[in-house]
Amino acid sequence: MSSGFCVGGYVVGSALDSVSTADAARLTHLFVAFAVIEDGTVVYRNPTELAELLRIRAANPDLRIILSVGGWGAGGFSEAAATAEGRRAFAGSAVELVHRHGFDGIDVDWEYPCYSAAGIASSPADRENFTLLLADTRDELDRRPPGDRSDRLLTIAVGADQYFIEGTRMDQVQEVVDLVNVMTYDMRGGFQVLTGHHTCLHHSAGDLYRISAERSLDLYERAGVPRAKMAMGAAFYARTWSDVPDRNHGLFQMSGGVGRGGPGYGELEASYINRNGYTRYWDDEAKAPYLFDGSTFISYDDPESLRHKARFVRAGGYAGIFYWQHAHDPSGALLETIAEGLSSR
Repeated sequence: MSSGFCVGGYVVGSALDSVSTADAARLTHLFVAFAVIEDGTVVYRNPTELAELLRIRAANPDLRIILSVGGWGAGGFSEAAATAEGRRAFAGSAVELVHRHGFDGIDVDWEYPCYSAAGIASSPADRENFTLLLADTRDELDRRPPGDRSDRLLTIAVGADQYFIEGTRMDQVQEVVDLVNVMTYDMRGGFQVLTGHHTCLHHSAGDLYRISAERSLDLYERAGVPRAKMAMGAAFYARTWSDVPDRNHGLFQMSGGVGRGGPGYGELEASYINRNGYTRYWDDEAKAPYLFDGSTFISYDDPESLRHKARFVRAGGYAGIFYWQHAHDPSGALLETIAEGLSSR
């Protein structure tokens, strides 16, 4: 058990059966991905999968199971947040799903207010409307029918760099949410051809990109978010770069293209880590592992990097650690490392 720290995991609905009894006992929060916005209302298209929730709850009655709305490429947020009527429709439909399916709250994963990088609509007004959308959702969650749970949660997933802070008013947002999941993964990859760590704890000398989990949490603290509400993100999957020069074991090299989504940790263990021509290396400044075979560079989290993250979170008084996503850790090794690292010793 986490001794008061958040041990949170995102799981896609179709993979709920990957959450074992042992996994459920280690988790404090489980985020079920994803509900989406259609015609201004929040819908969840695969409710039959939620039968698994009864099994998971039986394994850990204290586990908070939260429905996550959005994700990369999921639109409708800017439009819904633009008017009072739209915000009420979003909040009412989201909370109705909470009550219907017995969730413990709503997680809003809008990627991202004020930006259309994922091919969704955006507006400069998103900066103010994001707060209003969350405030209306908070109010709706607090209107509980008789006998309902008195502690429904409202959480958000946020981008790791300055752009998200500039597109929102986090000092106001933090007042109405219970937890801010800072997505300190994919911090490089899909838009960068320079290889490096996509989920490092610290910045390394020689890296042109200055982002790290440490810096990201500091940015949010400066923007007004208390440490006790911030959870650090961990990656249960890799990012890969191809056509990488065979220098410095591939680290901080210009590659032949941007970093792509790579294998999950289970596949890395089976086929990549010190296998099939790949060698594992460790960056002690970044507290991050990486793989290189002379041409392909792979960045990921492993038990060693997660132990450092857990120590950092404990020492800094942050809320905890969460990860994307559960099915990528079939052995449970990464989740076990997080839970043990955040437990009192």
